[in-house]
Amino acid sequence: MSDNAYQNTRGNKDRSITNPDGRSTSDAIEDGGTMRPGHADGPFLIGENMTGGYGSGADILHNCTVAVDQGEIAVIVGPNGAGKSTAMKAVFGMLNLREGSVWIGGKDITDLTPQARVAQGMAFVPQTSNIFTSMTVEENLEMGAFLRRDDIRATIEQVYELFPILKDKRRQAAGELSGGQRQQVAVGRALMTQPQLLMLDEPTAGVSPIVMDELFDRIIEVARTGISILMVEQNARQALEIADKGYVLVQGRNGFTGTGQDLLADPEVRRSFLGG
Repeated sequence: MSDNAYQNTRGNKDRSITNPDGRSTSDAIEDGGTMRPGHADGPFLIGENMTGGYGSGADILHNCTVAVDQGEIAVIVGPNGAGKSTAMKAVFGMLNLREGSVWIGGKDITDLTPQARVAQGMAFVPQTSNIFTSMTVEENLEMGAFLRRDDIRATIEQVYELFPILKDKRRQAAGELSGGQRQQVAVGRALMTQPQLLMLDEPTAGVSPIVMDELFDRIIEVARTGISILMVEQNARQALEIADKGYVLVQGRNGFTGTGQDLLADPEVRRSFLGG
């Protein structure tokens, strides 16, 4: 078997970029938040009945729920203005919820800051401004490990195995890379935190179809290590093809929920959101 952590089967709990000591997910999460009794059999991450918006403005999310199990890929799709990115930001603590809660690994993290959620195993890659353009590729990866106090070299090598082009360009300024390569740097930097949950906001925006397919392949490989993936994606059909679970949001509410394949086969979803 290859030593590359990304070549193992999906959902494994062996040594990997996310779980270097072979510990269980619950052991890997730092103290913080409130344990949810009886939640061990529930989803690893759930934003439950979320209602809220930005500042004192009108609510954008209305009783919205998204969840993802360990080692699975959950995709949020929907029309423009549906609240997809807002739902992602709500899960990461970037807006105040007026109602609802967020749980990870059975712990209530609703009141934690985004920084504290990183310590709980979350990593978030925004759609834009997601790299340090004046720094080299390798310096970007090193910045991703800012919370760590252990040796990060093995993790950097695992990122290079996942994205070989980054190793070739490790001394080059990240701002000089193509759009697809920049996205690889952004994902790689997030993986340097050894997250349990990786959140991606439209990772294929503005890239070619070939690069999109390559990024989706790499996302599948990340999920195979046991990392949960929560992704907002504008390329709905292609995203649902790789999704274990899909959420179609409509005006901040859950419109349709199911497996990726179920949603692809749903006539109303196809007609309204996938172009027939």
